[in-house]
Amino acid sequence: MELLMALIRDVLGNAAILVGLVALVGLVIQKKSFVEVFTGTVKTIVGFLIFYIGAGAGVSALNNFQSLFSEGFNLQGVMPLAEALTAMAMTKLGTVTSLIMVFGFVVNLIVARFTPFKYIFLTGQHNLFFAALLAVVTSASGLSPVASVIVGSVILGFFAGFYPWLGRHGMRAITGSDEIGIGHYVTIGYALSSWIGSKVGKPEDSTEKLKLPGWLSIFRDYVASISITMIVIYYVAALAAGRAAVEQVAGGTYWLVFPLIQALTFSGAVYVIITGVRMFLGEIVPAFLGISSKIIPNAIPALDCPAVFPYAPTAVIIGFLSAYAAGLLSMAVFLALGVTVIIPVAIPYFFIGATAGVFGNATGGWKGAVAGAFIVGILIAVGPALIYPIMEQVGLSGTSFPETDFTAVGLPLYFILSLFR
Repeated sequence: MELLMALIRDVLGNAAILVGLVALVGLVIQKKSFVEVFTGTVKTIVGFLIFYIGAGAGVSALNNFQSLFSEGFNLQGVMPLAEALTAMAMTKLGTVTSLIMVFGFVVNLIVARFTPFKYIFLTGQHNLFFAALLAVVTSASGLSPVASVIVGSVILGFFAGFYPWLGRHGMRAITGSDEIGIGHYVTIGYALSSWIGSKVGKPEDSTEKLKLPGWLSIFRDYVASISITMIVIYYVAALAAGRAAVEQVAGGTYWLVFPLIQALTFSGAVYVIITGVRMFLGEIVPAFLGISSKIIPNAIPALDCPAVFPYAPTAVIIGFLSAYAAGLLSMAVFLALGVTVIIPVAIPYFFIGATAGVFGNATGGWKGAVAGAFIVGILIAVGPALIYPIMEQVGLSGTSFPETDFTAVGLPLYFILSLFR
């Protein structure tokens, strides 16, 4: 009995090993060779462990920033970054999150097989983020771990098929076909951008007829973009807090050097997190796809947002700049109102704003790209502020989810479940 309990606690209760076992089963079912099974399983587990290493460094850097920002401005400063919040959530709800992700993918396959929503969501890291959100929301609502897994898996699986279906018209305008879907949980924002574009401009006035300076391409590199953003906001927080406050958390590091080290540490942590996520998802997703391709006819892959970038590269930059301007404006409004301040971090604003720009451009040219991305930029500032109190209930502070689809699902789910407490 003691051995059985140890196996349940230390094997099935360990998120990394649990996901590794799922990859193992999928590879065995596909009759892969011993070498492929062993390599795939080990890389899945190691990828998860790398993820945890990055999580620890990122949480530490975020906590220091939160301390300085609060001291300097007497306000809460929140950075909307799904990777950071998911990493924090995994330290508290790792097993629940992992199970929601795994069984949610199974439900997605069922939905694709038996409903009109024929999309299989292949952006694994976004399913992980969604699973983390659902684990946090159900936990904050008082559900047991088992109930959280059941409810979370069904919701994730359904929306993994529904959201790409919701964005199908915008994708058709971009690609000219229905061969791929958008697998990025800002679909409400992208669909809205596409609609706005059709109202403010014409697709003939494409952004691709414009010329932009080459230096803006620096923001396409997520390490560079997040480093620039974090350095700026860390120094703003440090200078506002003052030398004495910085020295209290700097541990002997000179107070003007400390913000630089912390900003780059956070950037490095995000890189480690993304590396770990890519490693384990690179193994576990193929383990499922080999099975799904045999049982789901007419399935449509839903791919990550960079899949649309080649269709309108100039709209990518215009969308980012427009969305980021909206984020800065929203931050100023939050400061004026004295409420929780959402700080526009470059990495989500680049990918989300860029994609919104491509959607808006496809239906409304450069006017659609500017207007659509600007509105989405406001949504990904307001959404994190609305859902942030739920994050705090389970001890997650300093960051939130910027994805519009998460807010649209998470808030109603929390209030509905709270009625039954």
